Amino acid sequence: MHVGAVVTEFRAEDGGGFTFEREILLALREIASTSRHAFTVLCPPEALASVSEAVSGSGLNAAALPRRESRLARRANREMEFVRAHWSRPADIDRVASQLGIQFIWFLNAQPDRTDLPYLTVVWDLQHRATPWFPEVSAKGQWDTREAYHRWFLRRATRVVTGTQVGRQQLIDFYQIVPDNILVLPHPTPAFATASQPAVQNHVVERFGLQKPFVLYPAQFWAHKNHVNLVMAIAALARGGHRVGAVLPGSDKGNRPHVEKVAQREGVADLVKFPGFVTQADLLALYREAAALTYVSWCGPENFPPLEAFGLGCPVVASRIPGADEQLGDAVRFCDPGNPDDIAAAIREVLTDEGLQSRLVDAGFRRAKRFTPRDFAIGVLDFLDTFEVIRRCWP
Repeated sequence: MHVGAVVTEFRAEDGGGFTFEREILLALREIASTSRHAFTVLCPPEALASVSEAVSGSGLNAAALPRRESRLARRANREMEFVRAHWSRPADIDRVASQLGIQFIWFLNAQPDRTDLPYLTVVWDLQHRATPWFPEVSAKGQWDTREAYHRWFLRRATRVVTGTQVGRQQLIDFYQIVPDNILVLPHPTPAFATASQPAVQNHVVERFGLQKPFVLYPAQFWAHKNHVNLVMAIAALARGGHRVGAVLPGSDKGNRPHVEKVAQREGVADLVKFPGFVTQADLLALYREAAALTYVSWCGPENFPPLEAFGLGCPVVASRIPGADEQLGDAVRFCDPGNPDDIAAAIREVLTDEGLQSRLVDAGFRRAKRFTPRDFAIGVLDFLDTFEVIRRCWP
């Protein structure tokens, strides 16, 4: 088959979406030649140069997806069943696919789009259903928007990829997805976290004005990322005589001022650092200098930082949320994300118990190697092999 691999986020500032797309795309570049399928990467015009550079020399092609539909028309098609049922104009993806002879669409990201072709998509979480109280998934029509497009986009998919059995069951419970149409492929550990890295003096501690020991939490500033309870845990540690810093890199999505106010209120503004978006080189250095990663998000578990920390030898404290046991296993010290004292106890234990540190690091290294971007791409290619016999039944 000729497969169109759709990329929607290809800017580093987009966080995990960019990391996922780039990692899978680079893995596909390495193994595409072993497949009997042809691949063209479809991307926004502004990303064509960077995508073309990423796949150069691999035999993969790249093509832009120019938009003909207005933003209003695209939103109406995503959210309104009546519009989709009566809109006869070909979708942007279908126009390009027809020109290039593409027969199947692979959405590398979780962003929905309209197409009449069979397609595979990935879903990282259904947090608007599981945790509908967070403003980023409920306010200003967000809940209804997400529900409208999930309801048709996931049900219409040829396959929906999720990382855990918990995610699989949520797809069945929330949207009555046919079980055979769900493909479970674990979230892959980014290759940059497991690749051997040359020793480079980064001086990130000095440049960012950090004091050791500190914990690291790279996450965009959404309410569900739970920065507030982590800051309160840092305050609880300080009151108990343990001055532990927290470094919180990530783009502000509107909640950073609130987190900063909590740090001021709790008297730990000097211990909590907000470096903003950081480069991959600085992030690698922060992982190596940190006493632990504290991934205390309310939502997931399809998050990259714990897997990155595993590959880089950084102990992990993580929220005990549905699916986390399955993804992270025995390689983390779990905590209650809503209890600052429990988060503080987990941090204190990891920092002071050398035996626990060693056990977590060893288990993390093993966990990081369990499922790679290459494994993920191979899982998709295996599905494409099985679906090809169906797809050849029409032009």
